[in-house]
Amino acid sequence: MITVTTSNVNGIRAAKRKGIDAWARANTPDVWCMQEVRAPQNELDPILDYFADAYAATGKTAGPEGLARVNEVCRVKGRAGVALLTDLQVVDRRIGLPGLSEDVDSGRWVETDVVTPQGYTVTVVCVYVHAGNADDEVKMSQKFRFLDAMGSRLADLRDEAARGGRQAVLCGDFNIAHTPLDIKNAKANVNHAGFLPAERAYVDRWLGEYEFVDVMRDLAGDIQGPYTWWSQRGRAFDNNVGWRIDYQFATPELAETARGFVIDKAPAYDARWSDHAPLTITYDV
Repeated sequence: MITVTTSNVNGIRAAKRKGIDAWARANTPDVWCMQEVRAPQNELDPILDYFADAYAATGKTAGPEGLARVNEVCRVKGRAGVALLTDLQVVDRRIGLPGLSEDVDSGRWVETDVVTPQGYTVTVVCVYVHAGNADDEVKMSQKFRFLDAMGSRLADLRDEAARGGRQAVLCGDFNIAHTPLDIKNAKANVNHAGFLPAERAYVDRWLGEYEFVDVMRDLAGDIQGPYTWWSQRGRAFDNNVGWRIDYQFATPELAETARGFVIDKAPAYDARWSDHAPLTITYDV
């Protein structure tokens, strides 16, 4: 069994001040994908070192060197940034989404090939999709360009898995609520970025043409939510007025091994180190 967590940390330096280290010590997932890290490398490294110490202190790894890491800092200061930590054996790492070279597209995509306890090699992707803005043509074009490039890479990962090669899972903040089940106020948001029909059509294609599985939805069934993000305005969290925008999309064979999921709502508003709740899924591989 392995645990895979995806969590938007909403600025890792602020999260460290607010207690993310306590969550790390209590959970130590086998793979931890973080988005919106928003820190330069020289300030990020000591925090990742701290997590490595936490894994070692809890006995999850034999020492700090047992926690591998791959990350990309966004070239736009204070924006994006993704990091992936794992205590599994790493056999390859890839940084950046092929076909994209603009600064705003950096710090949004890293891949790691890991070996599971049962000897399978799995590609884990940590992704942070542009938020977009329906009133800003430039920001929406950036988002759609990124999503188009994603499609090409998903096709490659699908073909690799279908040939009997590496299975894959994409973990991250996709900034899209797929269906009305994934957002509290669907009608009120149909013209807002994150729930535009054109955005949701990309997820349709991932699940259809590219044959990926929305693992949490597959496990939870057709219920309302559960959500992973809540606005900090008003009493959105208290009233559970949320969005499900954090996902794990897996190739079919890997998705079939999923045994359960947890959305840990405590960090979102109790510990206050993020407005997103970490999503952890357990896979029997």
